[in-house]
Amino acid sequence: MGRSVPSTATPLLRFRAKIEINGINPFVLVDAACAARLKEGWRKPLPVQVQVNGKPETPWRINLMPRGDGSFYLYLHEQVRDASGTGVGDIVDIGIRFDDEYKAGPVHPMPLWFSEALERDDRARQGWEALIPSRKKEILRYFAQLKSPEAQARNCAQALHVLAGGKARFMARDWNADAEGG
Repeated sequence: MGRSVPSTATPLLRFRAKIEINGINPFVLVDAACAARLKEGWRKPLPVQVQVNGKPETPWRINLMPRGDGSFYLYLHEQVRDASGTGVGDIVDIGIRFDDEYKAGPVHPMPLWFSEALERDDRARQGWEALIPSRKKEILRYFAQLKSPEAQARNCAQALHVLAGGKARFMARDWNADAEGG
């Protein structure tokens, strides 16, 4: 997540779409045809730079999340929505390009309170190690914005529970509701 210098090496794709909501997460659907124009045959999280209605000035770096049918969710971070003055239900102009400078792996460091908890819980640690990199990045990004010790403790306990195989909602997602888990 974060800022990026606009790349001119990859083509810019422009389209109009309605901002919808998935759980608590605002998104724009990138259909299979548009996604194929960004990167043909891509089936994993797709790193892109995005602007909504030309904002923010420096395109936002994020992963499109695959739906399994060739289309992708473009989740719109609060800072992108604030910069563009948009919200759920708005029809927006999307500018998006493949981010050929993307570096995989977590951007935010693992908080000490979470790493220590993982060390004490073998099942949760194994669950963490089994997560795909984009899911780890998503969790660490979420943890980075937690300020109070109470919020950290509450979210740490819930993360450990789902990583150890427990069924629950965590970060607007049902975890372990099926055989694939999370």
